[in-house]
Amino acid sequence: MIEEKYSRGTIFSWTLFDYARTSFSVMVKTVGFALYFQAIVAGSTGRGDFFWGLADSLSMILAAGLSPVLGAASDYSHKRKRFLLVFSALCITGTAALYWIEKGMILPGMLVFIASNVGFQGGYTFYDAFLPEIAPRHIYGRVSGYGFGMGYLGALSILALSYPFIKGGFAPSNIHNFRLSFLISAGFFAVFSIPAFLTLRDHTGTNHRKIPYFRLGFRRAIRTFKKLGQYKALSRFLLSFFLYIDGVNTVIFFSALYARGTLGFTPVEVILFFIVAQTTAILGSIVFGVLTDHWGPKKSIDITLVIWIAVVLGAFFIQTKAEFYVIGLFAGVAIGSSQSSSRSLMALLTPPDHAAEFFGFYDGIAGNASAIMGPLTFGAISSFTGSQRVAVLSVLIFFILGLIFLQQVKVQWQNRARATLEN
Repeated sequence: MIEEKYSRGTIFSWTLFDYARTSFSVMVKTVGFALYFQAIVAGSTGRGDFFWGLADSLSMILAAGLSPVLGAASDYSHKRKRFLLVFSALCITGTAALYWIEKGMILPGMLVFIASNVGFQGGYTFYDAFLPEIAPRHIYGRVSGYGFGMGYLGALSILALSYPFIKGGFAPSNIHNFRLSFLISAGFFAVFSIPAFLTLRDHTGTNHRKIPYFRLGFRRAIRTFKKLGQYKALSRFLLSFFLYIDGVNTVIFFSALYARGTLGFTPVEVILFFIVAQTTAILGSIVFGVLTDHWGPKKSIDITLVIWIAVVLGAFFIQTKAEFYVIGLFAGVAIGSSQSSSRSLMALLTPPDHAAEFFGFYDGIAGNASAIMGPLTFGAISSFTGSQRVAVLSVLIFFILGLIFLQQVKVQWQNRARATLEN
């Protein structure tokens, strides 16, 4: 049961935002524009993987630098929702602008994608920071799981809406329809994010110091970085998260390109693959979200990292499309559970009065900065060796190291998710 002071309607609106924003991660980062950029925009160069990985890495560098600073500024200004609105608007506008990217427009395509991805990734900081405010500690796991579950449901919804436009693939007669899917994705994000902006509330309070938010945020971010040493469990978790989420981001980012380039999937088959993966991701988010509240988020993450290691090894050895669909089933479970459990553990370890500030490091430094090396490494290895199979092995090291460092996070889980941190 959710305690009375917490609104079920607010929680639902918060999860609905996850439903909305997943349209970008699916139709831009993973399936739609990712395939379009490789095959059409940069197709004649033979370096599509490299340019795509470079664009993602550059956007992550920008997001990583902005997130902790703006997260600290939003805590100070009590305008977290306003920051979320600005970054969401940037992502939505950029997604719509992709409609005008055509063959050979490599640099404009990269720049528009970078801007929209900065908006998408930057918004995570402020969105995630609402979790400690809308739900009691003993249900962090399931509420976080509901959010990711709604996100994967949103992925299925946007794939269904976009299917009539992208089923014709890259035939000359269908290119215009394919680009229309980007406009649909932008509209989807805009419409379904409205309830969150109507119901979420910022902290009350005012600050009268006339210091520019960015300058103050930068100062507070430096102070937060210095304070991390006081929270040993939190800082150790961020190191582990930095490593294994890089592997997760790389798998998400290149899975469609791997399916198409190595196994010969058509655009329609790629969509079917992601429907399979998103379905099990919903299951993984919800089931592991509930289980997290019983056995603790750390144990949940341990299990999902073992699944990830098996998924990467399986992707290297498989030879058929049918086998890749099986891999997708397990990858979906791992994606949903690892992201949900990680957010739950971060919310548990985070001082409530500095939620956006610390989530700025979680989403910005640990989450976004970690996504720089994985995609760039995969893209470079794939482009210059001509083998995506060799490139996929580079992902394995991130999951192994993340699992090793996670064992240094000392959390004793007790009833009703009361945790004693061993600092």
